Amino acid sequence: MKQSSASLGVLRGEFFLLFSSKQLPNHPNDYPTMRKLTVFNQISLDGRFTDAKGDMSWAHRPNDDTEWNEFVAGNAGSGGTLVFGRVTYQMMASYWPTPAALQNTPDLARHMNELQKIVFSRTLKEASWQNTTLLKGDLASEVRALKNAPGSDMTILGSGSIVAQLAQAGLIDEFFVVVNPIAVGGGRTMFDGVNGPLTLKRTSVRSFANGNVVLAYAPTA
Repeated sequence: MKQSSASLGVLRGEFFLLFSSKQLPNHPNDYPTMRKLTVFNQISLDGRFTDAKGDMSWAHRPNDDTEWNEFVAGNAGSGGTLVFGRVTYQMMASYWPTPAALQNTPDLARHMNELQKIVFSRTLKEASWQNTTLLKGDLASEVRALKNAPGSDMTILGSGSIVAQLAQAGLIDEFFVVVNPIAVGGGRTMFDGVNGPLTLKRTSVRSFANGNVVLAYAPTA
């Protein structure tokens, strides 16, 4: 699969593990009664997570912000379960199991390959990336079942179409967004397709010298 600059930016991995869930418990009884589902995405100042051409390389510009780099590195060893829609999954799966990934970022590549992963798709016939479960049923019903089953917390990466559907269904517990100091002038938002307002409350905020602001929001009800 030919990889665009947007794909390569996402595949670097330093941003999307920031809010992956906590390490797996040592014993099944240590799991909480309800698994938490969070979202993590980078967005532009005008609220887009891709521009009009589907590009997101603007979110992965080089920077020399030591605090930001330490913040990323400090969270890159998190565990949990990653959740994808088909497009994001195929992009990730086309890179992380390859020799290039193991050569470029060996520790991160091994971590990505070892994590449990879920992909929602009615068109994929198989999901061959290590530790991936392919689910083809009704999205909201499948997620409700997952949240009530034993297991680690789950984090959606990218995958705007499933973010919108699950937000509408009230199944997302928290949204983490990194607001980048750039306006892209068009493109997709995380909430394209949502009907009606979603009322959220801010749960945390942190700003960095490179201009990034990390915001966390949770539904009010």
